[in-house]
Amino acid sequence: MAATSTQLLPLLAPAPDFALPDTTSGRTVRRADYDGRPLLVMFLCNHCPYVKHLNRGLVELAREYQAKGLAVVAISSNDVTAYPEDGPDEMRRRAAELEYPFPYLFDETQAVARAYRAACTPDFFLFDAEGRLAYRGQFDESRPGKDVPVTGRDLRAAADAVLAGAPVPAPQRPSIGCSIKWRAGGAPGYAA
Repeated sequence: MAATSTQLLPLLAPAPDFALPDTTSGRTVRRADYDGRPLLVMFLCNHCPYVKHLNRGLVELAREYQAKGLAVVAISSNDVTAYPEDGPDEMRRRAAELEYPFPYLFDETQAVARAYRAACTPDFFLFDAEGRLAYRGQFDESRPGKDVPVTGRDLRAAADAVLAGAPVPAPQRPSIGCSIKWRAGGAPGYAA
């Protein structure tokens, strides 16, 4: 498994719009559905060992922080032709198996991943109630094969700050995981 780190959407950037199908409910979920609320956008997929390593911790963090007022969505943007286990049917199955307490959205065109400058799975983008990017970084220091427990320490500290209306602690360490599986010829070149 090759590790890729995120491309870092600039802090204070507005949350890019999206309107994507939720594989669990069948409804379309829009970024605008969360206007006026802090929002965590997570880029995940089913097959990535980094995501598998964090899955239980992601569910725990989401449940805890949704109760505090944080909105949470997950998006899968991988090329499902090359990685069929990341397609909508398997997304629905995985969400049910892990009891995801958040929508699991399918970004078939990969346009949303490009807009967020998502580079890897998992990749985390935390926006404040005004829709400005407050945190783009790792869940915690834990990695597959590393003897470090999954705690969500970094993301928890960021969410606590955002919910309190305070600045997010520095430094923000980029998320590391498997690269998003872009369709042939579809790997983005991000402009600064």
